Amino acid sequence: MKKICVFFASLAIMAAASCVFAQESDATTSATPAAGHDDHAISVTVEAKRTGPEGAFVYVPATKADIEIAATKQAPAETWQQMRKRVSNLLGTTGIAGFFKKEAPAHITEGYYDWDGKFHAGHQVKVLGGIIPYGAGQFVMIFICIILMYLAIVKGFEPLLLLPIGFGGLLANLPLAGVTNPPMMDFATGLTEPGGFLHYFFSFGIDTGLFPIMIFMGVGAMTDFGPLIANPKTALLGAAAQFGIFIALFGAIVLGFDLQGAASIGIIGGADGPTAIWLTSKLKPELLGAIAVAAYSYMALVPIIQPPIMKLIVPPEERKIKMKQLRPVSKMEKVCFPLIVLLLCGLLLPSAVPLVGALMFGNIAREVGPSVARIADTCSGPLCNIVTIMLGLAVGSKLACEKFLSVETLKILCMGLVAFCVGTAAGNLMARLMNLFLKEKINPLIGSAGVSAVPMAARVANKVGLESDPTNFLLMHAMGPNVSGVIGSAVVAGVLYTLCR
Repeated sequence: MKKICVFFASLAIMAAASCVFAQESDATTSATPAAGHDDHAISVTVEAKRTGPEGAFVYVPATKADIEIAATKQAPAETWQQMRKRVSNLLGTTGIAGFFKKEAPAHITEGYYDWDGKFHAGHQVKVLGGIIPYGAGQFVMIFICIILMYLAIVKGFEPLLLLPIGFGGLLANLPLAGVTNPPMMDFATGLTEPGGFLHYFFSFGIDTGLFPIMIFMGVGAMTDFGPLIANPKTALLGAAAQFGIFIALFGAIVLGFDLQGAASIGIIGGADGPTAIWLTSKLKPELLGAIAVAAYSYMALVPIIQPPIMKLIVPPEERKIKMKQLRPVSKMEKVCFPLIVLLLCGLLLPSAVPLVGALMFGNIAREVGPSVARIADTCSGPLCNIVTIMLGLAVGSKLACEKFLSVETLKILCMGLVAFCVGTAAGNLMARLMNLFLKEKINPLIGSAGVSAVPMAARVANKVGLESDPTNFLLMHAMGPNVSGVIGSAVVAGVLYTLCR
């Protein structure tokens, strides 16, 4: 009997303790969010409130009472009539219905509030000048993005970048998918909605300029500056090939672009995608999609665009000029070269240091040797591959129909082609001019490699040379102006950023 009494007494004590605990729990949780409520929505809603007359927004800190009220809010129960209406409207939330929408999403045209309570103004959206509705524009852009992917997969045109760019554009133009939406807040309901993953890719890597710089590390780790060191006069050919940038810049101004837009278009002539992305993101982000597609498309078309220009400018007898074998370059020279270039850049053009510095860091890691081989391997392998994927998807997210389907895009494509052709021709002409003063002639074909499409432009120069003389191998000689063009395009981007920002 005594044991039974002890047992029931224990149960009574446990029951009393549980009641007390439940009361304390209720007291402590009364100020916490209701189940299913967005924690971030509460914090943002109570930290900023809209006051003042319509059109004037003043944000004031929330009081302790506001926080307690917001924490205890309960979402109203949804009635079966509301649920039936939601189900009946389900068709309107599909992508099929999105293709029939005439207007762009409200956050684009009317603006939106971000999670900090800051208002971002909207803007008018016209696809092809208002000729076609917004949904139809998205439908057209899907086919354009599929064409980009076809060129990458089937034709092999810059597949490492055109594939993610095309796929990113495909994702961005799927109606109602929201993969490019920014994080938004509704002041009326206190609800918040996170942004799409492509928005975060872009804001993290493109807005900050990180992705192009990280890719330059990989480019540096894969680049051999030996041919340039062995024959430094070929650096003039890389410099001459940048002439197309300035021709396109002035042409874009004539076509009605402002200075920042013209500089962003002109840099396409450098045939360096990361440089074009870096400069455009700094000066004219709204043109990024069209400029990136133009830059990488023309880089991919180097074997088609350059040979006719080279054959037009360089006479057949000069195409057969044979150049002496390059001298061996010591390890000390290869290690000192990136340091000297970086120091000169820092002293003369600080604005180009981010790109040139990343390039030279990757290169010195390559040249130092086995002690830092892991750094060089990481820069040229996993790091470069990961960043290339994220960069391509982020750039593709800017292939929205209202930005790409416009007269501006046609102007950008035309001026980019002009810049590329003029850069190729300028390199060939500079080589012919140099031959007037050199005892040891250089083959003018290598001048076309001054555009920084590494190593494709050098291979094209070698191929055209072999067509004229099957025993004339120009590949290593063409690599000199080719890698010089990489440095030259980065320097020109720094100059344009300094002048136009």
